[in-house]
Amino acid sequence: MKKFLIVLGIVILLAIIVFVSVYNSIILKHETITAKWAQVENQLQRRNDLIPNLVNTVKGYASHEKTVLENITNARSQWANANTLEEKVKAASNMDSALARLLLVVENYPDLKADQTFLKLMDELSGTENRISVERMRYNDAVKDYNIVVRTFPGNIIAGMFGYKPAAEYFKAQDKAKAVPEVKF
Repeated sequence: MKKFLIVLGIVILLAIIVFVSVYNSIILKHETITAKWAQVENQLQRRNDLIPNLVNTVKGYASHEKTVLENITNARSQWANANTLEEKVKAASNMDSALARLLLVVENYPDLKADQTFLKLMDELSGTENRISVERMRYNDAVKDYNIVVRTFPGNIIAGMFGYKPAAEYFKAQDKAKAVPEVKF
């Protein structure tokens, strides 16, 4: 009977260790998602802060491209007013589209493309877009890691006990971004 109690104690102790380990892993991964999203937001905010300078520079050259500039301003306002994760993701996608249209307009203005202020702003914006891409990838990786923990055994049981659900928000490429660009010479 004594050996049985010792074995039972060891089994219970191991179960507690596994439980605590999995619970702590869930918390760690959940917090990682939050931190990675904050980094995405930092980079999106950086881009948002660059936009007024870029728009003002383009306005000087392309004053009749009012619609494109208004779309960028509206997309920037959407980002500033977004409160939820879903709203921020949608606002970021709208900004991506608006900037793509702006770059098409810029192609029609050779003097603008040679302007030093514009070139500096475009370099900053390009660097920021790369940072956003990296941070989105890191965020998606963190979401994937978290989802694996809360969907697999025994994490799914422990996550369910404490109300942790799989994260649903991944950044995805827009459909038009998947299209092969047409190159003309």
